[in-house]
Amino acid sequence: MSWWQWTLLAIVALLAIVAVYDLVQRKHAILRNFPVIGHLRFLLEAIGPELRQYIVTDNDSDKPFSRDQRRWVYTSAKQVNTYYGFGTDNDLEGSNHYLIIKHAPFPLDEPHRGDPGDDPSAALPMAKVLGAARGRREAFRPPSAVNISSMSFGSLSGRAVEALNRGAARAGCWQGTGEGGITEYHRHGGDLVWQIGTGYFGCRDAAGRFDPARFRAVVEAEPTIRAIEVKLSQGAKPGIGGLLPAAKVTPEIAALRGVPVGVDCVSPAAHSAFGDADSLLDFVESLAEMSGKPVGIKTAVGDDALFRDLARLMAHGDRGIDFLVVDGGEGGTGAGPLVFTDHVALPFKVGFARVYRVFAEAGLTDRVVFLGSGKLGLPGAALLAFALGCDGVNVGREAMLSIGCIQAQRCHTDRCPTGVATQSRRLQRGLDPTDKSVRCANYLSALRHELLRLSRACGVAHPALVTTEQVEILDDRFGSESARSVFGYDADWGRPGPTDVAALGRLLDDGPGSN
Repeated sequence: MSWWQWTLLAIVALLAIVAVYDLVQRKHAILRNFPVIGHLRFLLEAIGPELRQYIVTDNDSDKPFSRDQRRWVYTSAKQVNTYYGFGTDNDLEGSNHYLIIKHAPFPLDEPHRGDPGDDPSAALPMAKVLGAARGRREAFRPPSAVNISSMSFGSLSGRAVEALNRGAARAGCWQGTGEGGITEYHRHGGDLVWQIGTGYFGCRDAAGRFDPARFRAVVEAEPTIRAIEVKLSQGAKPGIGGLLPAAKVTPEIAALRGVPVGVDCVSPAAHSAFGDADSLLDFVESLAEMSGKPVGIKTAVGDDALFRDLARLMAHGDRGIDFLVVDGGEGGTGAGPLVFTDHVALPFKVGFARVYRVFAEAGLTDRVVFLGSGKLGLPGAALLAFALGCDGVNVGREAMLSIGCIQAQRCHTDRCPTGVATQSRRLQRGLDPTDKSVRCANYLSALRHELLRLSRACGVAHPALVTTEQVEILDDRFGSESARSVFGYDADWGRPGPTDVAALGRLLDDGPGSN
């Protein structure tokens, strides 16, 4: 053979070796699903800064998460260098609504990673005990103030759900089940918050109504359920219920949900078990009585009459929710109609401030654990959420990024290239739950670590002690206002009480096992 034939043969052999390696390795879903050509993504990613700087866009233009934000999640998950060189590339003076955290002149010292006294898991327990105010039989203090948002099997693949559950177990936090019910993929050691949506999947009768007997049976059979979350709406599609496209309704999902195979699985817009705040509280109390668990609600914020009604009814003291998850309109782990994703429901900061003010003015903030979700999986956004009054944050898409999501935005097509949001067995093959669970846990620990570092830079030991006076919002006219001024908060709103502060000190000194 001539030299060029030998060269061609060598190239083919090399590509074959690379293809075999890509198919058997478990680190990268893209390479397992798209051998050889998948390397182009990593090549383009490696030279991306240069391409964007001179040809395309900057590091902060991509939506919904910028390249800088995604890079932070990826590097945190892989435990590689998360530092950025040469200063910020953000336009601080020309940016409107830009967040600035005001460090203290005398910050608290911190142990660095690997130093004696450093906790590699960055334990960050919640300041409040979930369910204590209502005397629930199984009240508990969540060991982590950062947890995984509710994302259902169906919207996510089984392997993705398993990776998140294993990651939750490693990180010592909980995983929300999403409204699709509890599956085998949720049973890998992670604590669960069981979400009950309008379809009542997992606890419904033949007509699709809530079935108390099935609810009790599930609670008794699943010891990892720590709390119950009643979903009224979510940020991506508030007011229209949910839709799992027919392409994703496999025989496995159909059997779990009790719906036909290959037909759109529709969750109604509203619950059939209740129809106003009064009957909602009755439903919450019935779930708590049957299960002994803390019970809360998750909702995006539109008309705030619900929260005023809840506060008025809870003031009597005989009924109440144990926690409230406020989901921002900018959230959305699945898919929804464009006009709903773009224009329905208030963004998190506006919605949460409005809701929290209602409960604060009624003197009820000590009775409820407040949780936030909607792009809060990055340290700055999460710290602002704590300053506004959150006791914890739930992360969804950022957790998806940690297990391999590349923001392809094909969640609704069943063609997710990394196997995270698809039911395609071929594409799921690329996602190794064992390996990705480690990355998920690394990301969650890194977020907690950064929150602790930011808190100590502000002179306090826990993000729940950061105040709205310690955060400023810049405008594009060289002005700024404190978050207290922007959102109209009194100075002591959002702060744990004396008992909670004392408990926080013990927890941070002795670990989350103390109480």
